[in-house]
Amino acid sequence: MIAVNFSSLRNSLKKYCDKVYQDSEPIIITRRNDENVVLITESEYNNLMENAYIRKSTANYKRLLESIEQLKNGKVKKVDDLDE
Repeated sequence: MIAVNFSSLRNSLKKYCDKVYQDSEPIIITRRNDENVVLITESEYNNLMENAYIRKSTANYKRLLESIEQLKNGKVKKVDDLDE
């Protein structure tokens, strides 16, 4: 992950946006007197928001982990087999 100051980002915004997209790597934007911010792609942002939503519900998150474990252990059924 690279860090750039706000002035550098402003002068080369397209370059840094392209880098974030092409490298799938966030960029930290440093600011002298304020908190730093992070530049990421929209798809990465959406992924983070989806994960945060799923993890908000303890029951949903537990069910997701159980499903992942079942998949790892081969305890899955095809949709066609569910009717039987």
